[in-house]
Amino acid sequence: MYAVINFAGHQYKVKEGDKLVVDSFMDVKEGEMITVKEVLLTFSEDEKDVNLGQPFVAGSKVELKVLAQRLGDKVRVFKMKAKKRYMRNLGHRQDETILEVTKIKAA
Repeated sequence: MYAVINFAGHQYKVKEGDKLVVDSFMDVKEGEMITVKEVLLTFSEDEKDVNLGQPFVAGSKVELKVLAQRLGDKVRVFKMKAKKRYMRNLGHRQDETILEVTKIKAA
């Protein structure tokens, strides 16, 4: 069973056992469960049984487990103007939350 969910302003195609890396949710702790009721589409692996929501599939939900909170990879930003002795080097690490799909309940 697959599902397309709307989570934190982004859409994800998920199935049971998948791991998602999303922007940070600082108000949740590791091991907590999150229930997503904004399921846009559910379909079976052979794509014969398809439920399309308008905008959401009624009665469907996806349960996610918080695995970890972490910092993402460092992104370097380097600015330079030739022959002017101007250089700036900046770095940024985005907070991330790792989620695991534990259960998909289709209507």
